[in-house]
Amino acid sequence: MTEAVATPVYSAESIKVLEGLEAVRKRPAMYIGDLGKRGLHHLVYEVVDNSIDEALAGHCTRITVILNIDGSVTVEDNGRGIPVGIHKEEKKPAVEVVMTVLHAGGKFDKDSYKVSGGLHGVGVSVVNALSKWLWVEVKRDGKKHKQDYKKGITQNKLKELGTTKKSGTKVCFHPDEEIFDEIIFDYNIIAERLRELAYLNHGLEIVLKDERSDTPTSDTFKFKGGLSDFVKYLDEKNNPLHNKIVTVKKEDTTVPVDVALRYSNTYNDNILTFVNNINTIEGGTHLSGFRSALTRSMNVYATKNNLIKSKKNEKLTLSGEDFREGLTAIISVKVAEPQFEGQTKTKLGNGDVKGVVDKAVYEGILDFLEQNPSIGRRIIEKALLAARSRSAARKARELIRRKSALGGSSLPGKLADCSNRDPAFCELYLVEGDSAGGSAKQGRDRRTQAILPLRGKVINSEKARVDKLLSNNEVQSMITALGTGFGGAEDETGEKSKGDFDIERLRYHKVIIMTDADVDGSHIRTLLLTFFYRKMKGIIDGGYLYLALPPLYRISQGKKEAYSYDDNEKDLTVERMQKDNKNTKINVQRYKGLGEMNPEQLWETTMNPEKRTLLQVTVDDAEQAVRTFQNLMGSDVEARRTFIETNARFVVNLDV
Repeated sequence: MTEAVATPVYSAESIKVLEGLEAVRKRPAMYIGDLGKRGLHHLVYEVVDNSIDEALAGHCTRITVILNIDGSVTVEDNGRGIPVGIHKEEKKPAVEVVMTVLHAGGKFDKDSYKVSGGLHGVGVSVVNALSKWLWVEVKRDGKKHKQDYKKGITQNKLKELGTTKKSGTKVCFHPDEEIFDEIIFDYNIIAERLRELAYLNHGLEIVLKDERSDTPTSDTFKFKGGLSDFVKYLDEKNNPLHNKIVTVKKEDTTVPVDVALRYSNTYNDNILTFVNNINTIEGGTHLSGFRSALTRSMNVYATKNNLIKSKKNEKLTLSGEDFREGLTAIISVKVAEPQFEGQTKTKLGNGDVKGVVDKAVYEGILDFLEQNPSIGRRIIEKALLAARSRSAARKARELIRRKSALGGSSLPGKLADCSNRDPAFCELYLVEGDSAGGSAKQGRDRRTQAILPLRGKVINSEKARVDKLLSNNEVQSMITALGTGFGGAEDETGEKSKGDFDIERLRYHKVIIMTDADVDGSHIRTLLLTFFYRKMKGIIDGGYLYLALPPLYRISQGKKEAYSYDDNEKDLTVERMQKDNKNTKINVQRYKGLGEMNPEQLWETTMNPEKRTLLQVTVDDAEQAVRTFQNLMGSDVEARRTFIETNARFVVNLDV
């Protein structure tokens, strides 16, 4: 956590007003993303962010979040407390300005907060606007104050409640049922975010309490090791190459840098990046700086210590890709005025950050390796194995690239392509087996829908090296059909490598996984999701990957027929048909697989754009995704058993 000297500047005058709070209730999704689960939980994060900013400024050591029995949430910190003096321009208490004016706060005043995560958000005023009711209690300057609001409108003047020796802010709010689809907070979702924040701000204590049941639940997150503990948490199901974690901490620069990393005996890299506690899922200049420094420092160390020993007639050069194999790393930087870009506004654009991170990481890694030569030797040996694997994969990769570049005539033989050539209108169905593939080919819209049948189980990308992966026929077919190429989206300098993965060359803007609704189908679907997440994540990040949802049941009564996607829907449909016509028998057919449907049925239920149900694949929480794939698809059998036992109760429609 960045220490800062307490400044007397943070007062009513520090609060800068940028614009009013007019349209929030009319267009709430513009401010919080959506009105579902994600948007609801975003309210909690907005309030917590204010407390985190106090921690970043060195004035807060404890944050408490309580899920109350009435559906409200309380967030309390022991920071300085929001100023309560009269704001000169607005002519009302500063706390009221913060709570009722959009983008009002001390974050816009450089003297009050050097760095802030809240700048990326929309402010606590949005939480107020979207709450049925909210109250704020401020302990500051020996006094306690309170104010109430309803739907963002102030209900009373700021009341003085008495004296106190403590300081801090307490906010309690109840989301408005008129705004949100549902107002039930998920304890686990909030716990994951608070755990992440505690890792990123070492020494900060965050307490989460759930008082909604007869047996209240609570967790306390506090990590003295900070990012080192975060790496251990992400990496706990992997077999580490070395126990000691490489740490780089540089706080005396314009951009404080905090990095922790460790290698394991796996073939994928897990690199998470943060700016002012915001997860920058698209990376940016801090990631480019890290990659560049990692490659340079490792190569310098290997050359200096004569560790690159090639076999006879073998030319070996170690690239960034080789040094990132099996790497788990966290990069956290604090930037005074972060500039975000990219599709999701989570890509850091500040040019100066790259140089700062590069220098800090380069020096830090070299220093660590010099002090721990045995670890350095093991890392270089692993990188050499990766380089040999990459060399073995080059032929297969080049073949795939050539096929992709040539287009139509060299596409996989079993691909039934569509006639339209505009990717925006084209869909590729990845279908399990030739039987379902045959029905899909006959039932599809040939203009816009392409079909690629996949035979057998796809190779597990979590446990396979790249050369083995690229020798798999099904993987080759997918890469060739998609046309994007294969490989890292960026090299260690942050630049795209010629011939590597390029999302701009994607031939279909909907890639749809369509498998049977049974255990085998679920397994194939998971293997495909693992492949896309680990090797073609750009397709997920771009919003191009979907899951088809085929029906489980066909219900017919005379000439009437309906399809149901789960047991509950089936029961309701049967009940309705019985009410409408008691005398005619009802037939219920359980589909074991897509191959049981004729082309017309498959089109009607699963492929017709007007009637089908598609689930878009997104990664909301990179940390959670990494751990899930490690648990499900990794080598640790015990971790997989625990995961299945924990989550078995959520499984529906298991085909046994």
